[in-house]
Amino acid sequence: MRFVAIIQARTGSTRLPNKVLKKIREKTVIEIITERLAFSKLLDGIVVATTDNPLDDGLCDLLSSKSIPFFRGSEKDVLERYYQAALEFNAEVIIRITGDCPLIDSEVVDSVIRKFIDEKVDYCSNINPPTFPDGLDTEVISFKLLEKINSLVTDDYDREHVTTYIRNSKRFSTSVITNNIDLSNLRWTLDEVDDFKVIERIYSKFPNSYFFGWKDVLSLYETNKEIFLANQYIVNNSGARMGTGQKLYSRAKKIIPGGSMLLSKRPEMFLPDNWPAYFKKAKGCEVWDLDDKKYYDTSIMGVGTNILGYANDEVNEAVTKALRDGVSSTFNCPDEVFLAEKLIDMHPWADMARFARSGGEINSVAVRIARAHTKKDKIAICGYHGWHDWYLSTNINNKSGLNKHLLPGLEPLGVPKSLEGSVIPFEYNKFEQLEEIIKNNKNKIAAIKMEVVRNFEPQNGFLEAVREIATENNIILIFDECTSGFRETFGGIHKKYKVYPDMAIFGKALGNGFAISACIGKRDVMESTQKTFISSTFWTEKVGPAAALKTLEIMERMKSWEIITNKGKFIASEWSRIAQENNLDINLSGIPSLKSFSISLDNWLAYKTFITQEMLKEGFLASNLLYSSVSHEDIIIKNYIKKLNQIFNQIRTINDKGDIMNFLDGGVCHGGFQRLN
Repeated sequence: MRFVAIIQARTGSTRLPNKVLKKIREKTVIEIITERLAFSKLLDGIVVATTDNPLDDGLCDLLSSKSIPFFRGSEKDVLERYYQAALEFNAEVIIRITGDCPLIDSEVVDSVIRKFIDEKVDYCSNINPPTFPDGLDTEVISFKLLEKINSLVTDDYDREHVTTYIRNSKRFSTSVITNNIDLSNLRWTLDEVDDFKVIERIYSKFPNSYFFGWKDVLSLYETNKEIFLANQYIVNNSGARMGTGQKLYSRAKKIIPGGSMLLSKRPEMFLPDNWPAYFKKAKGCEVWDLDDKKYYDTSIMGVGTNILGYANDEVNEAVTKALRDGVSSTFNCPDEVFLAEKLIDMHPWADMARFARSGGEINSVAVRIARAHTKKDKIAICGYHGWHDWYLSTNINNKSGLNKHLLPGLEPLGVPKSLEGSVIPFEYNKFEQLEEIIKNNKNKIAAIKMEVVRNFEPQNGFLEAVREIATENNIILIFDECTSGFRETFGGIHKKYKVYPDMAIFGKALGNGFAISACIGKRDVMESTQKTFISSTFWTEKVGPAAALKTLEIMERMKSWEIITNKGKFIASEWSRIAQENNLDINLSGIPSLKSFSISLDNWLAYKTFITQEMLKEGFLASNLLYSSVSHEDIIIKNYIKKLNQIFNQIRTINDKGDIMNFLDGGVCHGGFQRLN
């Protein structure tokens, strides 16, 4: 029989790119692996099986220069790659080695081959169960079996991981070599940056050789454990259970504080250990992850940015034209004039407009204008208004000051303590709190900054009373419509209540996913912009205004606010129905198109995590809220409710008889701001 070691290797590793080309002293990892295998007494050949992705051209150039045989095949279908490599190199028995094993030991490899021969099995390994240190993994497979499973296996996971079908199906004759002591907790593999640190330190203790044995490394471990500490937090073989997006997020957390740019998109806010994390493409309400798995987004739809659905063709076409024509020059883009006119036309009480690109920016712009106009400093706030110093200063003298304004747990670290007391919160529908603030800060309040509505409708003339007290005390009333805008009216939701501010700000849905935010207001207030300094280079680019103009045109044409409101009302009624059918006490909040629910259960966050976990398995991105979009077709909503009903039934059973924590595949989702470890 011809025994050929086939090493699967590529440079596009998600967690540690180019790991096989990293150098340990003078040699690359892939050279070290092939040279260590060359000490085998039983191998007839050594081949590297890499991918046909152009990213691996450099790897192939290296292999060619070192006269190391290689084969190029499918990047995703690793089983097919192995089969074709075995065919090309006439392998009758394949020894599967992975490119993350720079400490692979030829003696271990030979011992697995001998057992394969002696016991006349189809498959033999030292990993089922694992008892050797992770990084010495060796599998021996007959070509006949490889050919058979290549024709049988259809599951993407099994095709990617090559031998899982053999180990799990129990259909084939197998054998295993075990070490007399279980050392599988030791991590000598190469998947992460910290793994490479450990590998480098190990090799530094053998400065004159690349060809020491695994028992030499074990002796080093027993006398110098500190060398091995850097990667001990990593769970062995966790990568086999992780999708590409999860692997990338693991990498991101090491180089991006907080893991991502937006708290609301952190995987920890949904499903800490299993959320796909990144998307490859999105269209309508469908999202594809980095492994090309498709999901229906019945969750936050880009955090409320995509009322018209992802990648709307007309909006994309308008943006593409802007890109072709050039998005920036020494001149200004004319679209900002047209957009200002459109927003003012939609809101007759307003006379002027300014633009930015994000919600946090435009909130700060509005506050600066109000302070400049009134020459007063303090702001009374109700709602969520971003991350900037002026807003977060609320929590300087009371760390829970913003807890009732969407996000609990916000730390004001880094905010100047001199801002203490400059922003004072009041609760929605509690007008007496606002009255007290104005009374205690007579002639010091520059603006009342508030969301028109979020979780609850205004009661007892609340908005009218706020308008009146602002007028009486020469206070600028600013409505934050970043979230609520365009959801129940064509424009600000304040139009529904017929209460008009001095300034209003918009974001999120204004550009249907493209970055644009706006502040509109009365002329005398907005003219105060020229008394202070508010300016930014990228507020003049063309993409945002072009996207907004086309988005508004489509919204007006189809009356999108009516569509999403009706969808939201239907979804809320269905939530109530299936909760009642399953004897669950449900609470609903939010305007129809931004509806959410909670269930009166102990450890609600764990149950919320369970909902996300189980819905993800069914192909839905979901939690306890749904931001409606015109792209949520009736059949999608129907199937969403059907799956959710099944999960509600499971929740009822678990609540009656079990502990929800026993049904989670990972950690519990975060309920507010939390630092990541």
